[in-house]
Amino acid sequence: MMLIKSVRLLLLLSLLCFVGVAQIRAQTETETYRKRPITETCLLCMCEALSGCNATSICVNGACGIFRLTWDQWVDSGRPTVAGDSPLSDTSFTNCASDPYCAADTLQNYMFKYGQDCNEDEQEDCYDYAAIHYMGPFNCKADMPYNFENIFRICIETAQRQ
Repeated sequence: MMLIKSVRLLLLLSLLCFVGVAQIRAQTETETYRKRPITETCLLCMCEALSGCNATSICVNGACGIFRLTWDQWVDSGRPTVAGDSPLSDTSFTNCASDPYCAADTLQNYMFKYGQDCNEDEQEDCYDYAAIHYMGPFNCKADMPYNFENIFRICIETAQRQ
């Protein structure tokens, strides 16, 4: 009789743990989704306009990786890292900026924090994210440099036609 009660208690505890883990996982997935305002197309076009998606050039004037991330953006984004790296290591910024997935996560976090309607069209979208990334969250209403904006706009229009 005692064994049956122990088994039931163990099953009940297992079920509660499973439900708890499922709720935590659902909450984490919701938070992850909420923190990802930039679409893959938008990331691709930002990459194209910033670096031609050239992964061979690591850092240029303090802007690193295919998205030309700055150290300040990385810090503002919570110092994301590649697997096994410490956010406090001397190489964690360049390692992240050089890794397309870590760099994209950095931009997602940055836009979650600073996203806004820069061009005053009453929606927060890819154009706003490109302006925030390129010119900063406090200067994003200014005109984007011609070359960057032209490459970016052509990329977005091409993607929308497909």
